[in-house]
Amino acid sequence: MPPTGTTIRIRVRMSARPTDEQHRVSSQLELLFDLTFVVAVASATAQFAHAVAGGHGLTGLVPFLQVFFAIWWAWMNFTWFASSYDTDDVPYRLLTMVQMAGVLVLAAGVPAAARQSDYGVVTLGYLIMRMALVAQWLRAGLEDPASRRTALRYAAGISLVQAGWILRFVLQETGVLHTSFGLPSFICLVVLELAVPRWAERVRRTNWHPHHIAERYGLFTIILLGESVLAASRGVAGALETGKISGPFVVIAVSGLVLLFALWWLYFLVEAGEGLSDRRHRSFLWGYGHYGIFAALAALGAGLEVAVEQSGHEVQAPSLALGYAVAVPVGVFLTLLWAVNALVVAEPITHPVAVLACVAVIVSLPLATPWIGVAAVVAAIAAVCVLLVTVTIATGAVRRPRANATPSV
Repeated sequence: MPPTGTTIRIRVRMSARPTDEQHRVSSQLELLFDLTFVVAVASATAQFAHAVAGGHGLTGLVPFLQVFFAIWWAWMNFTWFASSYDTDDVPYRLLTMVQMAGVLVLAAGVPAAARQSDYGVVTLGYLIMRMALVAQWLRAGLEDPASRRTALRYAAGISLVQAGWILRFVLQETGVLHTSFGLPSFICLVVLELAVPRWAERVRRTNWHPHHIAERYGLFTIILLGESVLAASRGVAGALETGKISGPFVVIAVSGLVLLFALWWLYFLVEAGEGLSDRRHRSFLWGYGHYGIFAALAALGAGLEVAVEQSGHEVQAPSLALGYAVAVPVGVFLTLLWAVNALVVAEPITHPVAVLACVAVIVSLPLATPWIGVAAVVAAIAAVCVLLVTVTIATGAVRRPRANATPSV
């Protein structure tokens, strides 16, 4: 070990970290790791926005969700592993760097996957990320005898499913697997991916830290909100190319910012760490449910980008589709946010009736797009979300995960 006061740790025996470790926060390496996902999410969002603008939003939705699953699943697996076994020594850092390289490779393959359904580079990037994680689990199994069976189960499960992804790609490329089986085979492999953690932890659960996990998910939410801001700024740049600043342009730009701020407010009304600590058995549902939340935020960025862009020049997508490109992600976000928090909080963040009413209004608003325009619809969606924040705070429905906690706004 290096002298006290230095940050260089050559080699540290990998063992499970305590679940009640005080002041556990994200490490600098984890924050750097997240930056590579900024690139991947930005690439996926940009391609989905291109599909929406071209009037092919539904067609582009499946490739977007497929690529986003690879991004989210790789990030989530690293996050939970790090929460249990982060040693921050040289081998750990180097294997993390390999995972980061895989993310960048995957990001480079997103355009081909979205436009030509060519998943070769995406598959390669995913392979790099997963094999680096397998190496981490093998090391944990070797150096932590108490959790050896769990670690080896993770390594074996990930490896077997990864072999399935490679086999699927090869069969598709050689024409053995018909295109009609592409989506069903993808769903089957996704189910197997999701099953690996449940199977591995049946023998012994890993020592993930609830407050650390809650913070990591919050940070990724902020990243996705930032991606939406970036996507909207691309739409602003596209609209400004016409040299005009119209009223609808200003309305959508301002409303988009207000909308994102309202969604941020809603997400962070409750700190989930205490709830995860009290209800660790619900962590799988809580963690998996965030796929929809994260994907909705990324899709919202694409919808806002096209909505802003169309205010400056024509796009091929009809106005109704543009309205739904914003409304549907917001509705999904609100619904799933209530659902995942209901799993870990003693009292609901917002009353379910209020959430359902807001979602019903939001998904109905695009029907008025042909008469009031996209700008008015986006503004109305933002207003409904602001109203939900206001009602939640005013009624005092927000509580911390513990029933005896003080109200938080």
